[in-house]
Amino acid sequence: MAVILITGGARSGKSKRAEMRVRAFPGRPVYVATAEALDAEMEARIAGHRARRGTDWIEREVPLDLGEVLVASDGGGARLVDCLTLWLSNLMHAERDWEREVSALAAALPRLKSPVVFVTNEVGLGIVPDNALARSFRDAAGIMNQIIAGVADEVEFVVAGLPMKLK
Repeated sequence: MAVILITGGARSGKSKRAEMRVRAFPGRPVYVATAEALDAEMEARIAGHRARRGTDWIEREVPLDLGEVLVASDGGGARLVDCLTLWLSNLMHAERDWEREVSALAAALPRLKSPVVFVTNEVGLGIVPDNALARSFRDAAGIMNQIIAGVADEVEFVVAGLPMKLK
């Protein structure tokens, strides 16, 4: 079993890299999507990801209950979770206890049999946001990324489509 965390900025090539890593494992890959198509622009983004991946993936749409889906899909092909920061945003918007949810996810990962590749955004490299909500999200994302990186077997940082191995 492997837990791989792939992080980087927006449009850095994280998802493409994660797809390649998942395809390297045996079995039919599972794509766990945390995004919701709430507007036309997000619908187009999701369609672009689907077109790039092709039709050989099993797809699960999971805006909130990520841990449960990973446990339920365990024992099959490798799973790609794209992405943790959207999942975090969904949790915060739903007013769920994101710290408890992230801790539960981190605790469950070592017990899984099938590989999991997570995509997450590194949001702490820019300027300090000008409002409390954005600062809260940035801080939560940093904490979440540290927790998942701590239990991951591998961590990669992708810049301009180039992966750098951190762990």
